[in-house]
Amino acid sequence: MTTIDHLGIAVKDLAQAKKLYEQLGLRIVGEETVEHEKVKVAMVPMGESRVELLQATSDDSTVAKFIARRGEGIHHVALQVEDLSATFEALKKSGTRFVKDEIQVGAGGHLYVFIHPASAGGVLIELCEDPPSPA
Repeated sequence: MTTIDHLGIAVKDLAQAKKLYEQLGLRIVGEETVEHEKVKVAMVPMGESRVELLQATSDDSTVAKFIARRGEGIHHVALQVEDLSATFEALKKSGTRFVKDEIQVGAGGHLYVFIHPASAGGVLIELCEDPPSPA
């Protein structure tokens, strides 16, 4: 079953953005830096899904470029799938364009890949899968 895992929101100031969610009575969990994406993230659980706050750690990061072009706001929609590898391969075979041609490891050890907006009606869609369980 595919579900909404999280909404990624690009922000200029993570500490400031977190305050609003805390004032709404929500708790912030899982704050970490994802070096290869040049971003610092904080997760805000909301029911069955989450909001992912994203602050660029470098001016040349994707999030920094997004904010420079569009300002702060919704950056991507993340859908959780049961078998990311199989989904990724099937979509590639059907001609779906991806931002990178390989599955990455991100915040919290989650596996992910981004569908390019050109293949998704102008929306950046992240497909993700929970991290593998320890053996």
